[in-house]
Amino acid sequence: MQMSDWTEMSAVELGQGIGKGEIDPVALAQAFLDKIAVHPLGSRIYARVTPERALAEAEAARDRAAAGQRRSPLDGVPVSWKDLFDTAGVATEAGSKLLEGRVPDADAPVLQTATAMGLVCLGKTHMSELAFSGLGLNPVTATPPSVNDPEAVAGGSSSGAATSVAFGLAAAAIGSDTGGSVRIPSCWNDLVGLKTSSGRISLDGVVPLAKGFDTVGPLCRTVEDAAQTFAALEGRKGPDLRGASLVGKRFARLTTIVLDDLRPEPARAHAEALDKLAAAGAEIVDLDVPEIGIPMADAGVLYTAEAWAEWGETIEADPEVMFAPIRERFEAGRQFSGADYLRAWERMMAARDVYYAASAGFDAVLCPTAPNLPPKIDKLMEQGEYYVTENLLTLRNTRVGNVMGTCTLTLPTGVPSCGLSIMCPPMQEDRLLRLGAAAERALA
Repeated sequence: MQMSDWTEMSAVELGQGIGKGEIDPVALAQAFLDKIAVHPLGSRIYARVTPERALAEAEAARDRAAAGQRRSPLDGVPVSWKDLFDTAGVATEAGSKLLEGRVPDADAPVLQTATAMGLVCLGKTHMSELAFSGLGLNPVTATPPSVNDPEAVAGGSSSGAATSVAFGLAAAAIGSDTGGSVRIPSCWNDLVGLKTSSGRISLDGVVPLAKGFDTVGPLCRTVEDAAQTFAALEGRKGPDLRGASLVGKRFARLTTIVLDDLRPEPARAHAEALDKLAAAGAEIVDLDVPEIGIPMADAGVLYTAEAWAEWGETIEADPEVMFAPIRERFEAGRQFSGADYLRAWERMMAARDVYYAASAGFDAVLCPTAPNLPPKIDKLMEQGEYYVTENLLTLRNTRVGNVMGTCTLTLPTGVPSCGLSIMCPPMQEDRLLRLGAAAERALA
């Protein structure tokens, strides 16, 4: 293997190379740092690079490998972190001037765990401001482009996380997902993205948006990478994906809301993906659950009320430093009372009961990850109403997983910027990843 090839390999392949003594972790980290430094999009993807930390962690990984004491399959593999995970002594600003100069004293616990498992921190990636947009447009800091269209957004809010992997500037990335922020950028950059269950991974030291929905998850090249990265975030051994098959599996094709107004490419990609799964032995049955429309209609209450409660005072102290469309999303939350929020939450929990009863006979539920393709940056900047409507459409399908409380995996379909989502009940990530591994082979 040549160094020039390392930045295009999967995280698991790199880990295997380290384990065999074929890849030096220090040289590997330096290869990524060098590529970031010279890449024309490096500064639009990374908010801050941490070379001293990366090389020190890589040296420790090299020593462990030499002693036969590697801590995980990804020990020594370089990854990026979304700029809302606290990093000791390094600014964590969540893509916002409101947090400019904010330097935490300690790493977030999830970063501490990943570091203990041997992951090497390359730096912090750009994101939508305070994580409150699915588009990834951020004129305040930087807007990474989609890997498939340099004039289009990358998806958000984990925009830099996705592009760091898609452009070969990290082997894997860690992001967060509140309404689709891992899945949308993964989808639009042809990656695998895992939305974990609420409460599965600690949110301590993670800049919040809406704590009732915030989750942490990986963005990766392959399902195997996602499984091993997810395991590293939890400090445990990864799930066994060997022998995963779709034969005899029964999937529900959700028809409520998620198939409305699909653009031509996502519609074609979804139909072709389902055909491939069926050809691999899966049974696919349509499923309509009208009750999920109630919390989807309440999403404006649920999300903006939490977000305004979290950030309202900070925003009111300096509103002009924010990108106006995102500030306005936050401000929409101040119209709702505590009673409004609690009633919406109760309706959501009732809808979850109906959804899980209706889907109980299936191995998983399927839907298109995004109903649209990445919008053009210029058009989003020039047309305020287009920004609003396209952002809401972008997040519509992924938000189903958040309001229903699922764990969800998005996979590339082979059609650029079009993904297939597989949803399972909460806390079933390992089973979901086995299904994903089988589906990944079928879609390939």
